[in-house]
Amino acid sequence: MKKVVLAVLFVMFAFAGMAQSNKDDLQILQATFGKEKAELVKAYMKIPAEQDAAFWSLYDKYEEERRALGKEKAVLIEEYANAYETLDDKKAADLMNKKLKLTDSYTKMQKKYFDSFAKQFGGRQAAKFFQLEDYLENIIRLGIQESIPFIDELDKSKLPEATKQ
Repeated sequence: MKKVVLAVLFVMFAFAGMAQSNKDDLQILQATFGKEKAELVKAYMKIPAEQDAAFWSLYDKYEEERRALGKEKAVLIEEYANAYETLDDKKAADLMNKKLKLTDSYTKMQKKYFDSFAKQFGGRQAAKFFQLEDYLENIIRLGIQESIPFIDELDKSKLPEATKQ
C-alpha cells in the first residue's frame, strides 16, 4: 500500500506543474512516516540541549542546499517526462549526463556538510545524521523510480522467475 501511495504522490507532484522539490519530498516522507522530516531528525538524533541551536542552524543550511539540488532533480525528471515519447540516443545521453552531474553535486554537498557536522558534533553523530539522510533519500528515490517509466518500459512479467525476487 505504501508503494502505491508513494507512486501516486510522486506522479502527481513530479509531472503536474513542477511543485517545489522540498514539498514533494515532504509529501513522500509524510505518507511514509506520518511526520515531517525535521520531526524525524529530532526524534532520531536526540540532540543534547547545549548543542540544539548549533545543530539546527547547520541543519537549516544543509537543507537549503539539499532543496536547491532537489529542485534541479525535479527539473530533470520533468525534462525526461517531456522527452520520453521521442527519446533518442542524444537526448538519453544528455539526460544521463545531467543525472550523473547532479548525483556528483549531491555527494560533494553531503561531504562538505558531513565534515562540518563531524567537526561540531563528532563523527558518530555526523554519521548517524547522514545515515538517516541516506535512508530518507533512498525512500524518495524509490518513490521516483517506481513512478516514472523505464526507457522502452521494462515488462516485469516477462522476467524469469528468479529475477523477480
